[in-house]
Amino acid sequence: MNEIAPQGQRKAREPIFNVPATVAVLVGLMWAVQVAADLALDDYGLGALRIWFGFIPDRFVAPEQWPGGMLPLIWSGFTHAFLHVDYMHLIFNTAWLAIFGTPVGRRYGATGVLTVFLLGALAGALVQAAVIVFVVNQFAVLIGASGGVAALTGAAMRFIFEPVVVRRDEFTGEIVPVGRRTATLTGVFANPRSRAFIIFWMGLNVLIGFSPMITGTNIAIAWEAHIGGFVAGLLLPSLFDAMARGRQRP
Repeated sequence: MNEIAPQGQRKAREPIFNVPATVAVLVGLMWAVQVAADLALDDYGLGALRIWFGFIPDRFVAPEQWPGGMLPLIWSGFTHAFLHVDYMHLIFNTAWLAIFGTPVGRRYGATGVLTVFLLGALAGALVQAAVIVFVVNQFAVLIGASGGVAALTGAAMRFIFEPVVVRRDEFTGEIVPVGRRTATLTGVFANPRSRAFIIFWMGLNVLIGFSPMITGTNIAIAWEAHIGGFVAGLLLPSLFDAMARGRQRP
């Protein structure tokens, strides 16, 4: 067998707490933004920060009511991922980021992590906007890394439950592990472990959608953005692997 390890993956096993530098930087940046805003901004300043850098779907339908009109939509689909409601929100998102960003970072490198995270954040924001504008017709400001983190979770589902690929070293004849296969989309749902995780994850997010009614709070969790990000992340490894195969061709 002469299999090739996916780009960015050099070893089949790594220490579980060996977080890639890109993931550590993302976590550190989110904490820096939260702490700086907490220390430097009053309520008015915090509101302005969220208006300019949070994602506001209402800008699509009533841009004249918001500072900057539609212009902040250029960046807020990404920047909302670095803002959080409070420290509990931040702790949960950065912990999940470290858990699922780590295997994606080891497999696809820094570029892969950033691509999945940022496109997942954007996909989550756009799905949330579509639901808010066309279905429920209500006001919301989307902040939090959940869409990007969900995308990393979706991307990880394509390989973390797959068998380890091995090859025979051409010089020593030793059988050595080189990584895990990327499952097809059909294969992800055929694998009992990844299928069970996805069903549990989706069910949990649908339940989260009812959390304001259950808890009596006025802060809704953007479960639609979670699902939008997850689906984007589930699709992206196919693109990464196709690009890697293209670079390997003479």
